[in-house]
Amino acid sequence: MPDLNEIPLNALRAAEAVARLGSLSKAGAALGVSPGAVSQQVARAEAALGRALFERRPGGMTPLEGTEEIFANLAEGFARLTRAAEAARRDRAHVLTVSVAPIFAARFLIWRLADFTRAHPDIQVRIDSAVGLVDFAASDIDLAVRIGPGGYKGVACERLFDQRIVPVCSADMAAQVQSAADFSALPIIRDTSAMFGWNNWLQPEDAAVALGGGPEFSDASLCFDAAMAGQGVFLAFEVLAHDPLARGQVVAPLPRWHKTQHAYWLLHAEGRSLSNPARLFRRWLKGAIAAEGLGG
Repeated sequence: MPDLNEIPLNALRAAEAVARLGSLSKAGAALGVSPGAVSQQVARAEAALGRALFERRPGGMTPLEGTEEIFANLAEGFARLTRAAEAARRDRAHVLTVSVAPIFAARFLIWRLADFTRAHPDIQVRIDSAVGLVDFAASDIDLAVRIGPGGYKGVACERLFDQRIVPVCSADMAAQVQSAADFSALPIIRDTSAMFGWNNWLQPEDAAVALGGGPEFSDASLCFDAAMAGQGVFLAFEVLAHDPLARGQVVAPLPRWHKTQHAYWLLHAEGRSLSNPARLFRRWLKGAIAAEGLGG
């Protein structure tokens, strides 16, 4: 096995760049050096490894047959080095970027984030509000919170709490409800983008309940605010309802919580250790969720 101290790193970088980009000029542009300098570095890499890596032709340099694994390993190695350097910089700067589902951010996290900041004043938290899947390799995101069924591929996935639902409305409207059958006489606010419906909450004995019409919105927050404004009954999920219920802004006339098939998940890059700020935030977030009893 060759002594790694005798293999120049810049030479390997140059060889990998030529193989990946297909030419000396493109590799030189990517590395910020001249094509001639790249050619010299490639020659150094071949000398250090004791074998040829490219076929020289008038039109350029082509990786030799059988070098695919070499260049794939080099590409992965440099990617790991890049990620390690980025993680070291983030640790040094104490910057933490968390991508959070918008409603979770607005209705739960933002009201408690100051507690984390007070406990860790040296950590700067950046919140990225998003719902799509996260490409940790192509971004500076450290952690992500998402709602869904789980089983996300290519990421480390930790269940935070189950999604639960309950009907909510204004106090005046709640006074008219003694059983699920009473919902039939009240306007029902519907979220046209919801991942669940009343069938997830109604019990078998409620089969005869015929829900009426009411306002429709394509956003759960608008639906919830309409319920607070007394416009009807809304089947709300817990992240939306938790704090307003505690503050008395809405009422759950029949407070029987039911779980959906979804949960909130904490995601991070698979195979990559968390930075210290990320570990501290993970511990704090799980503690905040447990303190509020989310998910039952």
